Amino acid sequence: MNRIPDTQRAFILSLHDVAPHSWPLYQSFLRELQRPASLVSTLLVVPDFHRHDAAERSPAFCRAMAERQAAGDELVLHGWSHSDDGPTPKGPREWVRRRILTHEGEFSALNEAAAYARIRDGLALCRRQDWRVSGFVPPGWLSNEASRRAIRDAGFDYRTDAGALYRLADGERLPLPTVVMSSRSSWRRRWFERLNQARLRRFQHRSVIRLAVHPVDLRHPESRAFWRRTIDALSEQRRCVSKAQWLMENERLPASGSESL
Repeated sequence: MNRIPDTQRAFILSLHDVAPHSWPLYQSFLRELQRPASLVSTLLVVPDFHRHDAAERSPAFCRAMAERQAAGDELVLHGWSHSDDGPTPKGPREWVRRRILTHEGEFSALNEAAAYARIRDGLALCRRQDWRVSGFVPPGWLSNEASRRAIRDAGFDYRTDAGALYRLADGERLPLPTVVMSSRSSWRRRWFERLNQARLRRFQHRSVIRLAVHPVDLRHPESRAFWRRTIDALSEQRRCVSKAQWLMENERLPASGSESL
């Protein structure tokens, strides 16, 4: 295995479901980290979380996002409501994907017009707040063919799912090794901590590792402590970059530098 030069070793700190109700959790967590000044967060902003936490009803939240962007963080559009209110699932496979694994896959079953309308409204919010966004992450990392067309046609530079970043200009799939918790129960938290320790060992030779942090993780001391240890350790070994920065750097790398999962 070819060793990745230290200058190319990076990690992405991706904070999911950023909204007025969750931002205080993230603020307090970021202050706990050893090197907060060196961290570049990728903030996945939800315009109206579950349709009762509208960003524009909180001027303080909107100012905080603008300030974080001015300081170097990246803002990403993360759906509109983060709630799957699309057509009823068809068949057992879709039922498991949309009702057992998650209820949050907002873009998993929308037609192209409905998906584009939500993206259009989200981009309009960003323009009103003078937020720059170049990426889109569908809630739950779920999308269908119709919503992916809408994402592409909206003019984003990239979208991501659970395993990769997709450069929309040419459709290239860039693998993105990911560490994520499931904090809904104590047994899940224990299991995912062990699983993630194994993932981190497996990913140590990859040029990039994505950390996908969710608000629920920070409400449980053991999950919160896992993320704090992991971020502090990676901060000593790798550069912290945004998704947009990593995409830009990948465009400059030779094709032989790409990795497979």
